[in-house]
Amino acid sequence: MIDIRRMVAADLPAIITLWRAAWMDGHAAIVDPALVAARTPETYAARAPAMVAEASVAGPIGAPLGFCTVTDDELSRLFVGRTARGTGVAMALVAEGERRLAAAGVRRAWLGCAVGNERARRFYLKAGWEAVGEVVLPSSPAEGVAIDVRYIRFEKTLLDAAAPRV
Repeated sequence: MIDIRRMVAADLPAIITLWRAAWMDGHAAIVDPALVAARTPETYAARAPAMVAEASVAGPIGAPLGFCTVTDDELSRLFVGRTARGTGVAMALVAEGERRLAAAGVRRAWLGCAVGNERARRFYLKAGWEAVGEVVLPSSPAEGVAIDVRYIRFEKTLLDAAAPRV
């Protein structure tokens, strides 16, 4: 069983390193090179503290293996370190994100997977998410560049419309 817990401040140094490395692994070859150049360690360090309140992590305090965040009706980030890929950590994190979204009353959740990130696309399909089309979303303003990124929009029904809200 994989232990999933809420992120704490002591996780931040490792999360910053993990997040950047995992993002580069999945995105550096498929997004605008200007966005890759703009995603410096400093931009991750600036953005990561805001995730403490919204992220779930797998692994020990100070040495997380991966994390996911939820925002409104979106599973907004899922990143797993290289050494934990293929171990079930990602599936456990997705399940936790889905649980949190459902607990918040979200009936149908969504997530974005960068077009060209085939490993992630296959994973989301395996996890029961449905590809429903493409969307274009802007990069984070924290990078100081405005670059649009094409995503596959995935959706998943978490709660039956007839089910009572908790």
